[in-house]
Amino acid sequence: MVTSTAGSGRAPADLVISGAPVWTVDAARSWTDAIAVRDGVVVALGREACAEVTARHTDLLRLDGGLVVPGFQDAHVHPPFAGRNLNTVDLSGLEGRGAYLEAIRSYADAHPEREWVLGGGWAMEYFPGGLPRREDLDAVVPGRPVFLFNKDVHGAWVSSEALRRAGIDAATPDPSDGRIERDPTTGEPSGTLHEGAAYTFDATVVPPPSREDWAGHLLAAQAHLHALGITGWQDAWVTPDTQGAYELLAADGRLTARVVGALWWDRHRGVEQVEDLLARRRVTGGFHGTSVKIMVDGIVENGTAAMLEPYCRHDLGDAPAGLSYVDAEPLAEAVTRLDTEGFQVHMHAIGDRAVRSALDAVAAARAANGSNDHRHHIAHLQVVHPDDVPRFRELGVVVNCQTYWAQNEPQMAELNIPVLGPERTLHQYPFASVARGGAVLAMGSDWGVTTADPLEQLEVAVHRVASATRDAEPFMPQEALTLTAALAAFTAGSAYVNHDDAGGTIAVGRRADLAVLDTNIFDAGVRPADATVTHTVAAGRLVHGS
Repeated sequence: MVTSTAGSGRAPADLVISGAPVWTVDAARSWTDAIAVRDGVVVALGREACAEVTARHTDLLRLDGGLVVPGFQDAHVHPPFAGRNLNTVDLSGLEGRGAYLEAIRSYADAHPEREWVLGGGWAMEYFPGGLPRREDLDAVVPGRPVFLFNKDVHGAWVSSEALRRAGIDAATPDPSDGRIERDPTTGEPSGTLHEGAAYTFDATVVPPPSREDWAGHLLAAQAHLHALGITGWQDAWVTPDTQGAYELLAADGRLTARVVGALWWDRHRGVEQVEDLLARRRVTGGFHGTSVKIMVDGIVENGTAAMLEPYCRHDLGDAPAGLSYVDAEPLAEAVTRLDTEGFQVHMHAIGDRAVRSALDAVAAARAANGSNDHRHHIAHLQVVHPDDVPRFRELGVVVNCQTYWAQNEPQMAELNIPVLGPERTLHQYPFASVARGGAVLAMGSDWGVTTADPLEQLEVAVHRVASATRDAEPFMPQEALTLTAALAAFTAGSAYVNHDDAGGTIAVGRRADLAVLDTNIFDAGVRPADATVTHTVAAGRLVHGS
């Protein structure tokens, strides 16, 4: 048991938490049984040391068992867009086409004053071929423009009126970085937009939220994340508008999380945009605009993830092995330039060709600039060629895991495995392999793509099945992580990638970011999702619980 106090004498603590084991996630992975906090910082650990700094005015949180861990940090999440879903049409908790349409109808009826019906969160597996149609939207919201991102934000479902306002018809060509789904008989747009087609539509046709609107969406998202024990995150898609909202909240004290913003790399431009990114790089309160996000490819489900070999499908035209949004040579140039300027680079890579290109880009930056502490990372890593597994450690690239995806569920069974084939299926989400290779692991949810709940994600990381389907066959159980490794990745690992050297662990002198669980998930027979977060403390401030 750790019993230590800060070197600032016996000044009383603001808060003391006791009555539950505390896993500190320090280098020794040690345990203690009480925590004292003053001015947002841990000042004592252990009952005896905490008693010495307890005074009459000290707030006491006496627990009846459970577990205290460092506040979770989400290394890849989209709070502005997920928060917008929470405040508009949120389909993420629903199952099936009928439930979606009823929710859309109800929202539209409740908000006749809103010209556009916006939101997202629908899942591809509930539609034939993963492709919803405009006619369904036209039936429940006649004459109104509707734009709904799917849950992975790589496609959108749109109504006929929305297509009309965008001027998209049978003669409209596909963009270079996306696809307009078309009726096979008439050639008319059928109501699904993929990748760049959806993003361009959102950016140029859908009315943009104001800075105050985005701030409201962020506050809704922050409340949701705090309730799950999350005290910090890296936003993986920061635009000038959402950056302005973050900075507004940081300036007036309403941003209670520590946030790293990954500024969005425009794949239609080259390294000339670095000057624009440099002008946006700054720290405002708890918002750190210090990373850059590059989308290297798309996703497996719609055939846009960049693969080394063609997909097991024959309807992808000139791109049978998927799309590279930034080809290998310009990607290496971009990462090298950003590395030179001191940016961290956060790359989305789903397919094995995209993963290899991302690793090659970091290798090029290392060759040009030498080693540094920028902590570049690659997110998702759905398909990784075995030859590339050891390269993460060799290059010092952090593995940014979205573990909730590594399970047998309809999207995996119906939209992934059939188009990857048996050999590449075994190359999916090799988290234990890269960990054995010595790479640093961080964890992120990709919310609103999937749940933001760290405990649900830990469940899949450790058992390779979700809590709702515990009787299912585990997906590649040889790639499961230990609970110790998974929990450390969601705390210390994500803090590492966020350059948060004052967070991620519980130690005297560190920032007091804490998550209190009602159940000790290290107890025999207990699984992570059996627990619930009852209290969240961010920089010494109680932001969830009472």
